[in-house]
Parts: sequence; C-alpha cells; structure tokens
Amino acid sequence: MTLTTIGRFRWRICALIFCANAINYIDRQVLGLLAPDLEKQFGWSEVEYGYIVTAFQAAFAVGYVSFGWFIDRYGTKIGYAVSIIIWSLAAIGHGWARTVFGFGLARAVLGLGESGSTPAAIKAFAEYFPKRERALATGIFNGGSSLGAVLAPLLVPLLSVQFGWTYAFFITGALGFLWLVFWWGLYEVPERQARLSTAELAYIQSDQDEATQQPPLRWASLLRYRATWTFVLVKFMTDPIFWFYLYWLPKFFNKQYGLNITTSIGPLVTIYAMVALGGITGGWISSRLLQRGWSVNRSRKAVLLGSALCIVPIVGAAFTNNLWLTVGLIGLAAAAHQSWSAVLFTTVTDQFPKRAVSSVIGLGGMAGAVGGMLVATATGYLLELTGSYLPIFGVAASAYLVALGLYQLAVPTIRPVSLS
Repeated sequence: MTLTTIGRFRWRICALIFCANAINYIDRQVLGLLAPDLEKQFGWSEVEYGYIVTAFQAAFAVGYVSFGWFIDRYGTKIGYAVSIIIWSLAAIGHGWARTVFGFGLARAVLGLGESGSTPAAIKAFAEYFPKRERALATGIFNGGSSLGAVLAPLLVPLLSVQFGWTYAFFITGALGFLWLVFWWGLYEVPERQARLSTAELAYIQSDQDEATQQPPLRWASLLRYRATWTFVLVKFMTDPIFWFYLYWLPKFFNKQYGLNITTSIGPLVTIYAMVALGGITGGWISSRLLQRGWSVNRSRKAVLLGSALCIVPIVGAAFTNNLWLTVGLIGLAAAAHQSWSAVLFTTVTDQFPKRAVSSVIGLGGMAGAVGGMLVATATGYLLELTGSYLPIFGVAASAYLVALGLYQLAVPTIRPVSLS
C-alpha cells in the first residue's frame, strides 16, 4: 500500500504540532536572548537570573505532571488549547515586568503553560501514528523546537531594536493565539476525524494496543512500574543540559567572546539549525531501523547510544578560544540531545498504552524540570563564584552515557508494559 492510497492527513497533524513547538521555543527563548541587556538595565546578578530561570523550572515541573493527567483525562484537543492559551498570555506578560519578582512570576506562568505542550504532542502521535512512524514524528516535533530556537535570534533582536524589548515579548507572545485558531478547527481524535480516509484510519490503527473506550489511568498508579521510574530518572539526568543551552548560551557567548544581541545571531542560528537536523535525524534513523526489521529495543537503544557518544566532545568547549569550534561542539551536543529526546519520548509509546502516555510523559517532564531547576540555581551560584563553565560542560559530556547505562540495567528490553 503506497503513501497515496493510505493518505497523508496524519502528517498535517504532525506539521501543526511542529509549529506549536516552534512557537513554544520562541516564547521560551526571548528572555535568554535579552538577558545580557536586561541585566544591565535592571542590575541583575548571576544568582538573581538563576532565580528567574528556577521559577520557570519549578512551575514547569508542577505543570508537566498536572497537564499529563489533564490531557489523559480531557483529551489532546482541549489539553493543548489550554496549554497554549496560558503560555501565550504569560509570554505577553513579560513585557510589563520590571523587577526580578515580576520576571520570575511571568516565567513561572510561562512554565506552567508550556509544560502541557510535550505531553499533548506525544499523545497526539500515539493517537495518529503507528509505532513504526512515531519516532520520526517525534523527531519532527523536536525539530519545531529547533526552528523556534533559530527564529528567536533572528526575530527578537530585530523587534527589540525597532520597537523596544517590551514589544519583543508582546509580538512573539501573540503567535500562540494565531496557532490556536488552526488547532481548534483541525484536530480531532482519529475515530471522529471527518478528514481522515478509511484507509489511513486503518493504517493508524494497524498496531492498536487497546480499546479506545478504556478510561485513563491515574498517574499515581503508574509509579508501580519500573519503566515509569526509569523514564523519570533519565529525564531528570539529561533534560537540564538542554535547559542550560537555552538560558545560558547568549550569556556564555557574551562573556567568553564579547558577543551582543546582534553579533550572537550567527552562532546561535548555526547551533539551532544543527539541533533541528539532530532531532529529525535521530527519529528517522530509529524508525528506519525498525522498518528494516530491527527490534524496537535495538532500534531505540542504538540511537540513544549514538546520541550519547556525540555529546561527549562538548567538554572541549571549555578549553578552546576559537568561536566557531565552540559553536560546532555545542551544536553537535545540542543536536544529539534532540536525537536522544525524540527516541526517549518514543519509548514511552512503545511501552505504555495510549491512555497512559501523557501521564508518563508528564511524570518524566516533571523530573526533568526539577533537575533543570536545581541546575539553574546551581549554575547561577557557580558562575557567580568561579566564572568557569568547565564543570557544566563536564557534566554535560558524561550525563547521557551514565543515564543510558542505568536505563539498560533497569530496562534490558523495551517491551509493552502490562497494566493492571
């Protein structure tokens, strides 16, 4: 059966979610891009900036697990809509902040809203894609974050210079409401989707793992399973690394190479262009290996191992004085993180039924956000005291290999979990 006879509607859903993730990361990165200038204007210290980042992470942690339950309970369509409304209002609200507390409050509400994006996206992929395509769909979704991270350094300096920093928040924050119009008009679960052909619906349901009428599971009951705890632990160990890239790279380039909001555009765009390719490539390789007859376990873990190995060289960024070598090392590591992330998310859909996917993703996302919160505060103090990025890059280089070793010990074989 060819792609034409099956239909392509599921990829339209994937494209729409890709755009949502791009908007998510545009809104998330505005503060990081403006931070060097805002620090001078408002007199923030490294520790105070760390507190502002921590406020986002703390709310993100609470929101992730809460949205995971909410989306499994009320559905992907409503869950994603509520998420983007909250984060878009919060993104706009940054423009009225003038104090550390004000920015911290805006970041907290932004974190609360943005925490619903990934659980909703992964659940949508579980609803619209058979297992052999989910890693690729998730990789494309992760590519949206990279597009957002590329667009932000292009848009934010232009908006800030032309209209002032407040309008950089106002205009980027309004993008979510435009997306919401398309989401509400287009999305529906496959069984009730009038635009979906009979052939494509049958293809989507070709490896259906459960009856759709089953009620969602309470997230607390999922804590009994080793697969849940393993996912939670790995997210806790590796998510904070990518948070560091998002919040501290503009400041790192400003300190190490004297780059400002406009001269840092080239390095940041290069890094996040590499990130976009990394997420999509990792998902594609895993899906391709699965289609070629590899087991789920081998195809997922092979990409996880390759991604972890590609991150190791980032420790060299602490030693080189060459800007573009630093850009290459950080870009490779960040791209490998997105590859890692796409496949790691997909392992949840490999192991858990659709009614539990968002809840498990929520628990893992909460753990990643808690890890990010701890790292944000620690990074602020570390940089205030030492000014050195070496310990941070050292942790980044080793965290993924250690996490994968623990994953292999806890889950030797990725297989469906039998839920009681």
